[in-house]
This record gives sequence, structure tokens and C-alpha cells, in this order.
Amino acid sequence: MTTNSFSKPHSAQNVTDYPNNNTYFLVWNFKAAVDQAAIKSTFQSICALVINLNNSGLNRFPDSKASCVMGIGYDAWLQLGLPQPLPKELKRFEPITGGKHTAISTKGDLHFHIRADNKSLAYDMSSALSEFMSPIADCIVEVQGFRYWDSRSILGFVDGTENPHGADREHFAIIAEEDPYYKGGSYLFVQQYLHNLDAWKLLSTEEQEKVIGRSKDQDIEMSDEVKPKNSHIALANVGDDFKVVRDNMPFGNVATNEMGTYFICYASTFSTVEKMLNNMFIGNPEGNYDRILDFSTAKTGSLFFAPSLDMLDEFGG
Repeated sequence: MTTNSFSKPHSAQNVTDYPNNNTYFLVWNFKAAVDQAAIKSTFQSICALVINLNNSGLNRFPDSKASCVMGIGYDAWLQLGLPQPLPKELKRFEPITGGKHTAISTKGDLHFHIRADNKSLAYDMSSALSEFMSPIADCIVEVQGFRYWDSRSILGFVDGTENPHGADREHFAIIAEEDPYYKGGSYLFVQQYLHNLDAWKLLSTEEQEKVIGRSKDQDIEMSDEVKPKNSHIALANVGDDFKVVRDNMPFGNVATNEMGTYFICYASTFSTVEKMLNNMFIGNPEGNYDRILDFSTAKTGSLFFAPSLDMLDEFGG
């Protein structure tokens, strides 16, 4: 365990880029039987590899929009003996239980968010990481996301409409002076949702629009007078001063009809994400939960911290 002594610049990982065509989401948990020295040594190599993958992708394929972002979970942070005190809001994510739906909590030690317009490059980056990780950890989540039309979810509505743009993306996604030691870092929260498409398709377009709070074709938000109080937009949007940068992607298996959305967001404060989740699952007021949850079930829920690239460089020795 080390105390905070980091003094390098704070260059953020690529947490503010826009979604592209191909994405791998990987969650790994360290194996209990593996020697701790081996885990720590491999973690150092992984930190160096993440930096190398980003540099290599930029140099070899500058137009591919390729990047890899690594997040570290609370338990892993302690196990690896990383600096203390921890980032102010890094903790184990606790389940949020409403009257009908629950945002469950699932363990995750390391999370990798790999993006590239070229699917081959996304695969190669994921494969390289897996070669290092497999001896010391188990991959408990592998989701291959894809861009669906004009950034729509499989439910047919444009996703991420409330995302900030321009300089606001950095403001809402990256820690600044509020936690100086971890400046340049981001809180990374993920949930894997599966959709009940059979039930969803039984709704008319008008009823679907009431669930979301926007028009389906043109993506126009309903007025406050018309928008239902339990619509997704009404509850997930917690105010212009409380935003996150979402990078959600659809995924699924058409043969089994197991289609879903991998919800992923970067934020300068995790409390913003908690406020949004409380609105959705418990309701605002209590009991007025997000109607989209009647058709979308959260199968995972994990919080990570994505350190700055400079801190990753230090972790990598």
C-alpha cells in the first residue's frame, strides 16, 4: 500500500470520445488461487500494455478512432496496494432496490473499454489484453457492441441524446480540482441490460414513445406537459448541472433473441450516477420508477475508476 505522492501531469484516458462502430467490453476478476505477487506483476504489465495499445493504434491507424480505457474496481484497488486515500467516490457499488426493480451489484476487478471503427483492430487489442489477463483472472463479461443505425438502441430509439458536447464532455467526465491527486481520472460505471423485445414490440409506437419520452423517428423530446412522469427521459435526466458521458452500445444474439444495451458512463462524480439510478429504480417520488425497466433488466452493475494515463504509466513502473 502506498500513500499519495503522484506529481506528474494529469492526461486523461480517452473517456470523452464519441461512440464508434465496434466496441469490446471486458470485465475480469482476479483468480483467488493465483499468487498475489504474480497478480501485481501482471497488473504492472497491463498498465504498460494499455498505454502501448493506445499509442500503437494512433500511430498505425490514425483515422481508426481506436482506444482502450482501463478501469479498476474498489476491491482490486485494495488488493493491488494502489495509492491511498482512494479516489473520493470509489467504493463497492451497492444494489439499489425499488419496489419492483433492482439495480444489482456484481463484482468487477478490471474493466476494459475497447473502441475502433475497424473491427479487426478492436479484436486484436482485446486479444492482446486477454493473453496477459487469462493466467491471473477470469473474464466474467465479454460484450461485443456495435453501432445500430444513427446510434439507436435495439429498442429503436436514439441512445445518449442527453450526452454533453464539446468542452462540457470533459467537464462532466473528468475529475478536476475537486480531487487533486486523482485529477484526470474518471468514475466508470457499467450495467449490462437485456431487453424483453417480445413485450416491447407489443406496444404501439405511441406507447413506446411515452415510455422513452421522445419521438421514435425524429428523436424530439416531448414537452413537460405531455411527457409522462415515469418516462425514461423524465427520470434519467437529473438536471443540466448533473450529466455524465454515456458510451452505450447495443449487443446481442438474434437467434436466441437475447438483445440488449451495455450501459457505460464516465463521470467526474459518481454521486451523479447514483442520483440517476435512484430516480430510475426507486422513483421520483418513490414508486414512480422508470417505465423502461419493465422491458429492460439490469444483469450486472459495477463501479470502476479510470486513472489518468500518467498515473497508469506510474502504476506500470
